[in-house]
Amino acid sequence: MIRALTGFSTRNPWKVIAVWAVLGILLTVLSQTLIYRVTQTQTADFLPKSYDSAAAMKIAQDHFGTKPDANPVTVLVARADGGALTAADRQQIGDGAKRLSRVKVTMPTPKDAAPLQRDYSQVPQVDPAMTAPDGTFELLSANLTGNPADPGLENTYRAFRDGTRAEFAAQGLRTGFTGALADQVDSADDGKTLATVASACAVGLIILLHILVFRSALAALLPLIAVALVSGVAGGAVVGTALLTGVKLDPSVPGLIGVVLLGIGIDYFLFLMFRFREQLRAHPERHHRATAAEVGHKVGTAVTSAALTIVAAFATLGVASFGQFRVLGPAVAVSVLVMLLASLTLMPAVLAACGRALFWPSRALKTVPRDGATARFADLVARRPVVMVLASLALLGALAGGLAGIRMDYGLGGGPRTASQTTAAEISRVLPAGVADPTSVYVEAKDAGPLSPGALSPGALDGLAQGLTRVTGVGQVAKPVLSEDRQAARIDLFLTADSQSQQARDLVSGPIRAAVAQSTPAGLSAHVGGTPAVFADVSTAVDRDLRLVFPVAAALIGVILLLLLRSLLAPVVLMLSVGLGFAATLGAAALLFQHAMGKPGVNFTLPLVLFLFVVALGTDYNILISDRIREEMEHPGPPRAAVARALRHTAPAIATAGLVLAGSFASLAVTPQPSTQQIGFATALGILLSAFLLSVVLVPALAALLGRSVWWPLRPGRTTARTAPGHPRAEAPQSPQSPQSQPWSQSPTPPDHHTYPYPQPYAPQEEQGAAPSWSRSGRHP
Repeated sequence: MIRALTGFSTRNPWKVIAVWAVLGILLTVLSQTLIYRVTQTQTADFLPKSYDSAAAMKIAQDHFGTKPDANPVTVLVARADGGALTAADRQQIGDGAKRLSRVKVTMPTPKDAAPLQRDYSQVPQVDPAMTAPDGTFELLSANLTGNPADPGLENTYRAFRDGTRAEFAAQGLRTGFTGALADQVDSADDGKTLATVASACAVGLIILLHILVFRSALAALLPLIAVALVSGVAGGAVVGTALLTGVKLDPSVPGLIGVVLLGIGIDYFLFLMFRFREQLRAHPERHHRATAAEVGHKVGTAVTSAALTIVAAFATLGVASFGQFRVLGPAVAVSVLVMLLASLTLMPAVLAACGRALFWPSRALKTVPRDGATARFADLVARRPVVMVLASLALLGALAGGLAGIRMDYGLGGGPRTASQTTAAEISRVLPAGVADPTSVYVEAKDAGPLSPGALSPGALDGLAQGLTRVTGVGQVAKPVLSEDRQAARIDLFLTADSQSQQARDLVSGPIRAAVAQSTPAGLSAHVGGTPAVFADVSTAVDRDLRLVFPVAAALIGVILLLLLRSLLAPVVLMLSVGLGFAATLGAAALLFQHAMGKPGVNFTLPLVLFLFVVALGTDYNILISDRIREEMEHPGPPRAAVARALRHTAPAIATAGLVLAGSFASLAVTPQPSTQQIGFATALGILLSAFLLSVVLVPALAALLGRSVWWPLRPGRTTARTAPGHPRAEAPQSPQSPQSQPWSQSPTPPDHHTYPYPQPYAPQEEQGAAPSWSRSGRHP
């Protein structure tokens, strides 16, 4: 299958490139147009209905008309001179709220808006909500309906904010805005420049590394262009699948898919280009399309297994209970499968179309590469495997020591203060911090009958309300509000803690829910909703999912490695190494953020993100080096010589790919949000450990120690390894026509020297039939 795909692509390169280009452009437009129609932003909607906060949200929607896409905004109105509001001021505020409720907010349409942009123009409902006890400000409540992840709604909010400011500024009053939507827009506006610079730096790093490695501008730009096309196809595939299945995606999915595809796409392209350059040097007389076909097949096997490990790891998220994980996993899996298809078709086609011109103006194909630092390092690893293994284990163990006392942090804030957060702080100085985002207790009758006044007498819910007022941390309890259908009631609680803080989540999950369970009247059911309740349930769901996803994903990755390597021992070695890398990365994050910087802990999503990216993506490099080691051990000579050869030719590709992928994730470390900073730093560190420690030191050193036994029960090269120089088997002439010769070859294909030993400049003595030699000095003769 792999040979058929790569063979067709290299025989018809321009047709394959044209198909991918057309699909990339069309599906990019499609995904950008429809992505916000298949996303949802309410975290509670991703929770199973069995959770308390999800049940509360259902009551709010069924009985109180709460819209799932409603975005409440709290508006603070105060005098510009800081004085107390007068009666005339309060009258002006009330009149202003009525005028705002009658004015349609028109959504601005920027020049760079996506085609078929949804129109979020609307008339918001603005009502007086509360006056400060000291009379210094009044709060208004407003609602904007729509997907807050859509730039269209963000622009609509900006128009509403500017219009409201102008309305009250004309009366000598100042305004402030707070709420989830307001904070999101403020954060986006404040961090827009930084995000642009970080993205530009990541792209610049990729281009710079390619230029330094290949000395060619074409080799630097083509991978980025190809990956951009493939990302567009993958995005269209994910959006189309979501539309067909009715699945709603989390708004973070498109950005995460982009980072993943950029990293692995550049990695796979690098693997192919390094091997392509190596083969062009080894066979200068062979047509470049034949070389591209051969490289596509050989590297395609390793790339397929590497991609399938990522697919398996992310697909296991489909069994998670938390909806954000459940939709993220299949979405990334579909995207990686698209990238895999591109790796077997588009990338070989690009190699076949460009040929030697891909590396122009570099003269690397015509010059003999000298033994440099890579060759000396490869010899050192093969010659001193015990020292290398012990040193690697010591470093990984020291970093993993940070796991002692590690804590999970479910906090959402902590970044630079925005205008929205400043307004929230002003409100909390005289009112409970939870006024702008109340926690609500929803009460519903267990039977089908309505809650009549008789069933809910004036004192029917007094016991519940009084029980809630006695909970420490509840600043104020509002009067019960009956739904219009009289089947449910709502009691709003204003907590003294910020609704997004760990303190608020502990308060809701503990004392408040205990008080509700104890004081709810017979015949009624009560559920606690609101931001802290939702994230308290999210923490529970995530803990359960981690215990399920980790072993399932590890088992699937192990099966894929078993099928690829055709060995029982080698997959165990690789899994243990990536397990150590995962522990070291998580421990390093805890050492930095929790112990050194004094944070409450590491972000609660970090273990899962690291497991998926560091284990799955890091396994790519292990697969690449292991596959090459096995290939080299198929040929005569000591196992340590095979390890040195494999490492010499593969380490540059792994190192460059690791730097590219780490740089992609490191761009997240400069974002304003602390949780994203942790994910960016830890993932970049994990990729670097996987590339520079596990794949080029620990795994090759273990292979050198174990020799061909690492492939037990099938040991490659076991017969030929015993063949002495001069043996007829070693000097048997090869067929004058390579079995992989292609119809476009301009001359008969020379003997197939793809299998090691290579012709000059790699091993001149071995080219004449002698088995590879290995000296105690660790150098090839």
